[in-house]
Amino acid sequence: MSDMYSLSGTGVWSAMLRYGDAAEAAALAAELEGLGYSALWIPDVGGDVFTPLGSLLGATTTATVATGILNIWMHTPEETAAQHAALTAEHGRRFLCGIGVSHRPFIDHVNEPGTYEKPVDKVSAFLDGLDAADPPLAPGDRCIAALGPRMLELAGTRSAGTHPYLVTPEHTRRAREALGPDALVASEQAVVLETDPTAARATARTHLATYLALPNYANNWKRIGFTDDDIADGGSDRLVDALVAWGDDEAIASRVQAHRDAGADHVCIQALEPDARAWPTAQWRTLAPALT
Repeated sequence: MSDMYSLSGTGVWSAMLRYGDAAEAAALAAELEGLGYSALWIPDVGGDVFTPLGSLLGATTTATVATGILNIWMHTPEETAAQHAALTAEHGRRFLCGIGVSHRPFIDHVNEPGTYEKPVDKVSAFLDGLDAADPPLAPGDRCIAALGPRMLELAGTRSAGTHPYLVTPEHTRRAREALGPDALVASEQAVVLETDPTAARATARTHLATYLALPNYANNWKRIGFTDDDIADGGSDRLVDALVAWGDDEAIASRVQAHRDAGADHVCIQALEPDARAWPTAQWRTLAPALT
C-alpha cells in the first residue's frame, strides 16, 4: 500500500489512558513517550473516544496515538473521518485509526439482540464510508483488528494492516504470512511483571475471564492449536502462559522479541495489575529499558 502509516518500536496498550483520570493520563503519556515507547493504544467500549485521543496527542510530540480499537458499531464513518482529519490537522500524522467489529455478546447487549451480524460485511461497509467521507480517512491511516482469514484479507487490501489483540507469536506469524511483507502488523501482548507463577497467573486469569467466553477469540486460539479444554474453567496454564507473558523484564522482553521474530513491525504491551483500575506505572517504568 502506498503512503503507508509507519509504526515500529514498542508501544503501550492501556484502558486507563482512555478511562482513567484525564490529567493523570496526559502526564503519563508524556512520561511514556520520554521512556521511549513509540505508541499509545486505547480501547473503545463506549463513550467519547475522540476527546481522550486529542488529550493524549496534545500531551506528546512524536508518539503515535492509536485506537485499539475504535468500535464500528458506536461511531459513523463520517464522524470518524472528520475527527481524524481534525486531530491530524492539529497534531500532525500521529493518529492511527484502528477499527474493529467487537463481539456479538457485547454488541447485542448494548444494542438490540441480533444487531451483530456479518462482521466482515460490516467492516467493509464502514471502510466504504471512510473512503467516501470528505475528507476521506485514507487506507494508509487505518488498520483493522483482524483474526480470521477473511478479516485479514480485508486488512491487507483496504488498510495499512492489522492490530491483532490477545494473540500469540504464532498468530503474528500467520498474520504476516497472510498480509505479505509490506503491511503493518502491530500485535498486542498482555504482560505481568511478576516472577511468582501463582500470583502471575491469578492476575492473568482475572484479565482473561471475559475474553475466554468470546467466540471470536476462542475460535482464533483453536486455529493455532488450543482446544476447548484449554479454554474451559478459567483457561489452562498452557493457554494462560501463551496469552500473557509473565516473569522478569528479560522474560517479557523475550516474548516481545518472539512477536518481532514472527513478523511484527510493532508490539504494544498491556501491563496487567491485580486491580484492573490501578495504573501499571511501575511496570511501564521497569520494562522500558528492556523494551525500548
